[in-house]
Formats: sequence, C-alpha cells, structure tokens
Amino acid sequence: MTQNKVKSILISQPKPEGKSPYDLIAKKFNLKIDYRPFIHVEEITTLEFREQRISILNHDSVIFTSKNAMDHYFGMCEKLRIKVPETLKYFCVSEAIAHYLQNFITYRKRKIFTGEQSLASLVPIMQKHEGSKFIFPCSDVLKNRPNKSLDESGLDYTKAQMYKVACSDLSDLKDVKYDILVFFSPTGVKSLIENFPKFVQNETRLAVFGPTTVQSAEDFKLRIDIKVPSPKAPSMSMALEQYIKIANKRKR
Repeated sequence: MTQNKVKSILISQPKPEGKSPYDLIAKKFNLKIDYRPFIHVEEITTLEFREQRISILNHDSVIFTSKNAMDHYFGMCEKLRIKVPETLKYFCVSEAIAHYLQNFITYRKRKIFTGEQSLASLVPIMQKHEGSKFIFPCSDVLKNRPNKSLDESGLDYTKAQMYKVACSDLSDLKDVKYDILVFFSPTGVKSLIENFPKFVQNETRLAVFGPTTVQSAEDFKLRIDIKVPSPKAPSMSMALEQYIKIANKRKR
C-alpha cells in the first residue's frame, strides 16, 4: 500500500506531562499530534472485590506496576477499613512508582524494593524473599492475562483485581480523521471498534505497541502499518519518526 504523507497523528493516551518525544516529531515534520485516552479506569465495589475471596492481610508483600494499581489498592483497604501493616514490603517496577508511595505511607520507614521499568527485572529481587506471600493489585485485563516472569518464578503470589479498564466515549471524534492512530493496549483497540463499529481503515495507518495489542488489532481484522517494538525501533516515538521520514519523502 502506498505510504501517503503523514500530516496528523492521534495518540490514544493522555497528553504527557512536560515535553515528550512526540513534541519533537511534531515540530520536526510540521505535524498535528493530538492526544485522547481511548480507555479509562473505574473502581470496583467492595462486593466485587470480596467475590474474589482474597484476604489482603494474608499477604506480607505487595507488587506495584502502576500508579493506578497503587491508588486502588490503598483505596480498597480504606473502603474495607483495613489498616495496612507497617511491616508490609513493597515491590515496585520503577523508582517513579516507588516514589508515588509517599502519597500513602511514611516512605523512609518502610521496606521498599524497585525494579528497572519491568516486572521481569523485579522478579529476581522478589525471589530473595521466597518465603513471602505477594499480592499483585491489578485491573481485570491484567488479571486475566498470563505473566510468564511471575508464573515461572516459583513465587507465592495472588493477582487481585482492584479496578477495571473501560472503553471511553469517543463520539466527538466521529467526523475527525487522522493519518495515523497510535495504540498501546488491547482495550484501546477494542474501544475504537466499540465506538465506531462501522470503522473502515482505508488509508488510516495503525501504529501498535506490544504483542497483545497487535493480537487485538489482528482479531478485529485491522491492518498494522507500524509494529513496535522492533529491532530498529524499540520505542513508539522512534518507530513513528522512522516511518514518517520515509512516507513524507514520497512524491504525491
């Protein structure tokens, strides 16, 4: 398919705080880049949580992979009137997530361990606490998705759904067209189809991050033009820049 010139991109996430690599791309190629979350997070009720038959206090360690998970973990403890033990150990995938703990606990007095941006990097640290029982607060999407690193770790862990991911209302985008749509999650792709069941891709290109998001797009019979990560482009911004550089050089 002919790579038509790229003039506009819609990124299906909230606008990043501060400067981002996408700002540099917009300036470099004179593009319009908009941000619009295709999904949002919703609380679950205490009844929904109790139906999982999980006792929070039966776990001496907690795994945090996102700020959303942390918000809803402490929120659920508050709704259930559970006092979080001071002896609880916290395992966070990154320094940024670990620092976010300061919103909920006295940071300097607690046992906090951090990985290097991924759950896989956190597993070896957790394995040094093999006698621990870990609780992994997550969304409905993550709870139903296997995790190879954890499943093969030999650790005693329980996934606990604390919130759910829902499709956002995108009706205001009905008559808006973009050259590239950028997706980072399977639910984001699902939201596109739920909001626009008669969506016809035509010349609209899709940039998709991660194997589960790729699978979702393929399940909906969508054409993927930019697949990330790849050996030449580990990040979405890098992949977009490489694609636009080629597409915008072509003569029309």
